Amino acid sequence: MQEIPIPGDPTWGGGLPQETGAENAGGARKNNDCTLSETFSSIFNKCDMNYINLFSMSESTQSPAGAPSPAAGAGGNEQPMIRMKNVQKYFDDFQALTDINLEVPRGQVVVVLGPSGSGKSTLCRTINRLETIEDGTIEIDGKLLPEEGKELAKLRADVGMVFQSFNLFPHLKIRDNVTLGPIKVRNKKKKEAVDRAMQLLERVGIANQADKYPAQLSGGQQQRVAIARALAMDPKVMLFDEPTSALDPEMVNEVLEVMANLAKSGMTMLVVSHEMGFARKVADRVLFMADGQIVEDAPPEEFFSNPKSDRAKDFLGKILAH
Repeated sequence: MQEIPIPGDPTWGGGLPQETGAENAGGARKNNDCTLSETFSSIFNKCDMNYINLFSMSESTQSPAGAPSPAAGAGGNEQPMIRMKNVQKYFDDFQALTDINLEVPRGQVVVVLGPSGSGKSTLCRTINRLETIEDGTIEIDGKLLPEEGKELAKLRADVGMVFQSFNLFPHLKIRDNVTLGPIKVRNKKKKEAVDRAMQLLERVGIANQADKYPAQLSGGQQQRVAIARALAMDPKVMLFDEPTSALDPEMVNEVLEVMANLAKSGMTMLVVSHEMGFARKVADRVLFMADGQIVEDAPPEEFFSNPKSDRAKDFLGKILAH
């Protein structure tokens, strides 16, 4: 089966919005100029698991979003949903991640804070291998993240991701953006996929926009569609890479409200963000990163009231002073 690029992958250049890669050495990723017709013709003629899996296409044996897996152990012995051990990441000679060791239990909400260039987005993107690593291991629900191929595609199915930009298909209506993955990859019947899409759009508060195109929606509405699309395949964990950073201030709260409700449902979440209020109210843990390392890992009350490191104190002093 021929592999094709996916939005958010460093090789993707299909004319759709993608990450700026601002935290990565070497500058922003470049888009290849390409007409929409060429892009979508390539996508839909050669669509395979590697492409759609970015949008969290899960196997039929998966539990619903936020629900415990049938394989979860009893007595507190279950595997963490995310485990990173001694992870190292380089961009040429620049070390972007150094000795990352992290475990995220099932159902926990972890917010990653830190200054620009600290490695937050890079950490997030390594979890589903949108960025490769030079050393160390990453596990999702006890399964080692493969380097490539079909096994990687299968494991990516457990991970939903929401980017800074929305990566919606501009030529598809909102409903079709959400149903595309289930129909193409999961072979769901159209009615089943549409019913599920409408439930999710209702959940994020934009069911009345289902027949519109992305360009007709505000940025906040488009980001909520992106969340609904990621949830359409019932992922085990959701990754958010600064989902509100590209939004106008008045649109931020509507997205954060959806994320807060998702956290209440029991979804395992890792959120890269500068939204301090969200971290205080919603997070179970706060990770503070600087220079590619996890400098602090604490409950939000402890981190915000009594940070241990000078770097965190300086960061909070600048952020909270405004």
